[in-house]
Amino acid sequence: MKILVINGPNLNMLGIREPDVYGHDTYEDLVRMITDAALGLGVEIEVFQSNHEGALVDKIQSAYGDADAIVINPAAYTHTSVAILDALKAVSMPAVEVHISNVSEREAFRQISYAGMACEKTYAGYGFDGYVMALEYLFKEYGDKK
Repeated sequence: MKILVINGPNLNMLGIREPDVYGHDTYEDLVRMITDAALGLGVEIEVFQSNHEGALVDKIQSAYGDADAIVINPAAYTHTSVAILDALKAVSMPAVEVHISNVSEREAFRQISYAGMACEKTYAGYGFDGYVMALEYLFKEYGDKK
């Protein structure tokens, strides 16, 4: 099983950006945690981050025929990007949305998730552990069917 993990804008600034919301661990710490979790599950992983909406759309589209599932944290594009929603719908593969913070307890505009409309599950407010939960969920649901 191959899972593509996509991270949106400003996640490369983890550890610097609003540590009271996102913690002090860095993006490199997150990638290491995701990689270790994937290794433990025996799944192939690719991790991608971009601050550019089009690059995220291109990466989602490139997953078609190459990956079995997607874990996505669209970050700020969660609340604005119909393009990311449409890309997730176009590739029609299992996808799980992740947010480090609990977006339901934040500003009103963060209550809408366009990307989440194409995802079968969302983990929000679990910090980096949400990514591990997403990988475990996808492996449990789809990994042993390969």
